[in-house]
Amino acid sequence: MEAQLIYIILAIIVLLILGFSLFVLMKKKSKEKLSPLANIALVFVLVGILFRENIVISYVLMGIGVILAIVDIFLKRGKNEKKSVKKKKRR
Repeated sequence: MEAQLIYIILAIIVLLILGFSLFVLMKKKSKEKLSPLANIALVFVLVGILFRENIVISYVLMGIGVILAIVDIFLKRGKNEKKSVKKKKRR
């Protein structure tokens, strides 16, 4: 095996370990589940990564995923603002 291939494999293993450990830590802290729209966005981004051979399709799918994630963020922000307004009116 070439040295470059060994470095790439080691880097991938380290990134997987870091990602898994962060996932476990975040899972313990956050009890909130992803919304259906966020799940769909995640799927689009992952499928975009898998279609890396055809770069146009890959970027389009990842772009759709990012747009859906942004829409989900704005929808959650709107719900949180409505809840805070209702709490202020009750006082």
